[in-house]
Amino acid sequence: MTEPAREGPAADNPGGADAEGQSRHTARPRDAASLIVWRTGTAGTEVLMGKRHAKHRFMPDVMVFPGGRVDADDHRQPAVRELVPAAQRMLERRATPGRARAIGIAAIRELHEETGLVLGERRGDGVAADLGALHYICRAVTPGRRPIRFNARFLAAPAEAVTGEIAGSGELERLDWYTPEAAHRHHVADITGKVLVEFLDWLAMSARARSSRPLIVFRGMDNRHHEV
Repeated sequence: MTEPAREGPAADNPGGADAEGQSRHTARPRDAASLIVWRTGTAGTEVLMGKRHAKHRFMPDVMVFPGGRVDADDHRQPAVRELVPAAQRMLERRATPGRARAIGIAAIRELHEETGLVLGERRGDGVAADLGALHYICRAVTPGRRPIRFNARFLAAPAEAVTGEIAGSGELERLDWYTPEAAHRHHVADITGKVLVEFLDWLAMSARARSSRPLIVFRGMDNRHHEV
């Protein structure tokens, strides 16, 4: 990873009620992004997931999507294509235009750092992101009174838009393509399971239905709400 050392075992696990302990003060949620890369396999829809290392003090052996928090450098990174209007509009519901773009950059950067896969073009040690391949699914906010909180956006991209071979950095183990049923056999966190349901619902929609669907946010203990 190129970002600074994280502040604790839960710091690289954005979304939902996935932070350990309680805090006397309400921490401000940090912007984060996770990327659901999907393909159609012989058993149906498969998504790219990995398992948190068994030595993690918090939530070891939990299946998650590639992702992490937004870094300052994400505001300055190049892209081969910019966000499509629908994804940009959805990301900007709770972010400035510049921050919305950085969230998309973060999702693609984390994909590359954690899996070796490229959504865009390799440039030196980094990636010029293909933001135009991203679709917006939902977001999740870690409950208050947690020591580490995230405002995590969950984005999606088709496998055919991605290049390279899976080569994990060690942050996620058992990186592979999983059907939802297979992923659950390896222990999926509650929020990850709920986001996976949102993604599968989105995938089954027509293009028109996707453009008009309500935006979903998970708050509190992973409670589902419509954005207002």
